[in-house]
Amino acid sequence: MTLRERLRALPTFARPGLPVLDTAAAPPTPHDLFVTWIEQAIDGGLLAPQAATLSTADAAGRVHARTLVLKDVTADGWWFASQSTGPKGRDLAANPNAALTFFWPELGRQVKVTGTAASAGAEASRADFLARPDLSRAAGLVNHQSEPLGSQEEYADAFAEALRTVTADPGLAAPDWTAYVLAPTEVEFWQAPDDGPHARLLYRATADGWSTGLLWP
Repeated sequence: MTLRERLRALPTFARPGLPVLDTAAAPPTPHDLFVTWIEQAIDGGLLAPQAATLSTADAAGRVHARTLVLKDVTADGWWFASQSTGPKGRDLAANPNAALTFFWPELGRQVKVTGTAASAGAEASRADFLARPDLSRAAGLVNHQSEPLGSQEEYADAFAEALRTVTADPGLAAPDWTAYVLAPTEVEFWQAPDDGPHARLLYRATADGWSTGLLWP
């Protein structure tokens, strides 16, 4: 069997009893619906429900995507963090347009958040870094994200030194660590059914708040 045939034979959603998106009863803001959905994913024991694909583009329009973790959702937007000097930070400095995509296959759900991302400021960035476990703080202090690496031993030595540093100074924050907020202009909720058509609900930001509408599957 070829790879194409194997891929086509895979089930899309093997779990019966998928939830239903009642578009007529949707809350007035996408933030409220998203929090409901991710809390259901957390309560359902899904693996890494906070994981999302962040898509960015540089000044030349070249698109980059990677998986990261969601830090929070507030009225300001969807929060994540990274080094401002790394690829994500450089892309966002040149082009703030970005998108976050969440996929929870066990629930047959996907959420796409599209908008612009900006730094939440020095205080929020420092607080985010200091809230990380020591191992994560050490990795952030090493930095050099996505730069060429000569060997794993080179990284192991740098990491060990960074771990000693952050352990000795719990108040030390990496200077380039940045908390970002993606302020959405559109948020799409996608729900697969057990049997029948998909449901797609789109929120669009307006001068007065949010408008909602359905999309063809």
